[in-house]
Amino acid sequence: MMLIEETSVPQAALPVDEFKAHLRLGTGFSDGDIQDAVLESFLRASLAALEARTGKIFITRSFSWVLSAWRDVTGQPLPVAPIDTVTAVILVDHSGTPTAAAADKYFLAKDAHRPVLKPVGNSLPNIPTNGTVEVDFVAGMGPDWGALPADLGHAVLLLAAHYYEYRHETTLKDSALPYGVSSLIERYKNVRIFGGGSVR
Repeated sequence: MMLIEETSVPQAALPVDEFKAHLRLGTGFSDGDIQDAVLESFLRASLAALEARTGKIFITRSFSWVLSAWRDVTGQPLPVAPIDTVTAVILVDHSGTPTAAAADKYFLAKDAHRPVLKPVGNSLPNIPTNGTVEVDFVAGMGPDWGALPADLGHAVLLLAAHYYEYRHETTLKDSALPYGVSSLIERYKNVRIFGGGSVR
């Protein structure tokens, strides 16, 4: 399986000014934007880290997900949430020839934690022998920073500030998130249950 981010978080969606205020950086200087590129990189890193930890997509963008077999032909759980729409299901044979599955053969069962691609009928479209399927979809909580819940937005700023504070650190340390960040994202983490056990 491979999840591909087809579009990136737009620069305009990043809260650079809010991050400056959070860091209490000086304002009103002629070179006040000199650190913007650096601050943007820390915000992107923080977003990526927290999306990976929660399985949630914060800022809306397009993805494609490639897999070689359905886990369940009666409904395939999708890898992230929330998903707004599935834009295409493309079947690719062993020679690389793609064929789009008819849109009336499947639908998206939306869920805050685990959306599912479901068939209209008994089963999802057959994946060609030695082939793959590509599921294209749009996911995210909203198009810009203002669409995020306040606790998630604050977690992003806290983690980005942590990265900024330790930007010159070169020694290997504990990779756990700072406690304040972990507590803020806790309710957004997806509990996956496999084989009788549960893992966050």
